[in-house]
Amino acid sequence: MTTATSMQDLLTGEELLKISGLEFMQQTLAGTLPRPPISVGLNYTLYAVEDGKVAFRGTPEFEHCNPMGTVHGGWYGTLLDSCMACAVMTKVPKGSVYTTLEFKVNIIRSIPPGTKVEAVGVTQHTGRSTGVASGELRGVADGKLYATGSTTCIIMKLD
Repeated sequence: MTTATSMQDLLTGEELLKISGLEFMQQTLAGTLPRPPISVGLNYTLYAVEDGKVAFRGTPEFEHCNPMGTVHGGWYGTLLDSCMACAVMTKVPKGSVYTTLEFKVNIIRSIPPGTKVEAVGVTQHTGRSTGVASGELRGVADGKLYATGSTTCIIMKLD
């Protein structure tokens, strides 16, 4: 999977409007498009893409901990926002863009640093102007539920 190292590595707005959200996500998974820059620093990668469903896998390490030595809530939130919003993105048609309007995270238990987890987002509704999705963050090895989330995204037709 390629990694964007500068803004020039990312698609321009004009290029983005020429493909559907599902095509964008499939090309990212295939490595034709670079992975999101934020995923490098937070140690997660795109794992699976389907129409209406996206999964990321990642492993929080010491550098993702708060001063108490536990994984920072923002790490959970970023993974869940990524999988849920990207699930909505798979439903965004060519000529449109989207962004997260709001999201909510419920942390169930602490993820031990070094534990590989999978964040899966699934759409519940996608219309002309909004998309709604839910997500779960589970341990890959043990299947434990670490957090859940929900999101609402805005979809904007630009062409």
